[in-house]
Amino acid sequence: MTTPFHLAFPVRDLESTRAFYGGVLGLREGRSEPLWIDYDFEGHQISAHVKPDACGGTAANAVDGDDVPVRHFGLVLAWDDWHALVARIREKRVAFLIEPRVRFEGQVGEQATFFVRDPSGNALEFKSFRDPARLFARTESGTHLQATPGRSDMPRPGVA
Repeated sequence: MTTPFHLAFPVRDLESTRAFYGGVLGLREGRSEPLWIDYDFEGHQISAHVKPDACGGTAANAVDGDDVPVRHFGLVLAWDDWHALVARIREKRVAFLIEPRVRFEGQVGEQATFFVRDPSGNALEFKSFRDPARLFARTESGTHLQATPGRSDMPRPGVA
């Protein structure tokens, strides 16, 4: 059995939070109080706490050609569930921060991924692996991904 994690994060208000996490993502709401609300995040507990001044954050790192928000959280979904969520987000007309695509194609870390922001600016990533056993797979050199010549955003063996 996987041990559930708990993640607390800031939001601007509970109304838009409920609309996004319950309405768009379809998460089941748990306990709530006037300043926070819990959601069932595939068996994990996420808690949205009203703290507007703590929202935001735009720092990003280059990853396989995308500016990936440094601060983000999300789920690794089954391949079909990932595609269903992409369709649901498109149906709900939520803008993608990073459009759905396959990243690291042909490499050990190949994965389908996309990013969205909630109404408070929190970045969420949803990803999937055709082969779930590849989630923590590494190359023979010990890195997660293979280096691509001329790309500074890809880790290189022996370089921290």
